Amino acid sequence: MLTLVALGAVAHANVQDAYPPIVTEKNLYAATDFRGKPAPEFVVGQWLSDKPEMKGKILFIDFWATWCGPCKALIPKVNDWHAKYGKEVVFIGLSDEPAETVTKFQATTKMNYPQAIDPERRLHKALGVKGIPHVMIVTPDGVVRWQGFPGSAEDPLTEEKLKQIIAASKVAR
Repeated sequence: MLTLVALGAVAHANVQDAYPPIVTEKNLYAATDFRGKPAPEFVVGQWLSDKPEMKGKILFIDFWATWCGPCKALIPKVNDWHAKYGKEVVFIGLSDEPAETVTKFQATTKMNYPQAIDPERRLHKALGVKGIPHVMIVTPDGVVRWQGFPGSAEDPLTEEKLKQIIAASKVAR
């Protein structure tokens, strides 16, 4: 029995090592660092698209706004990742703006992934988001595997990191 427990601990450690390492010297642009910890409850005020099926999927939550230049620059990349990895990852745009503002923006900007709003900023407040875009990636086990400003020089969010999270999550199941 002890051997099985020890083997389980080794397997768990190996799976954890398969995720991208947490970069500690990084401006997170959030008051609370959830990386490697259970994610806060995911809540939205209103879905502007059909609510996606999230059970058993990786969640990629992009905190953004229509007025934010770096947020707008990230949209084509998220569209591309959604097209490539949408079977394993649910990409969600989350704005705190009114529904009318976001839907007007979407009329001129292609966003192929689900969108939601939360004017009450519940998830924003849970993370203490201080700058956008801010991305949080949560694996099906409920743990945050990446968090921060996707264009960060210290720890940019790359397709390679996303693929690494997907692969490690498959091993963990």
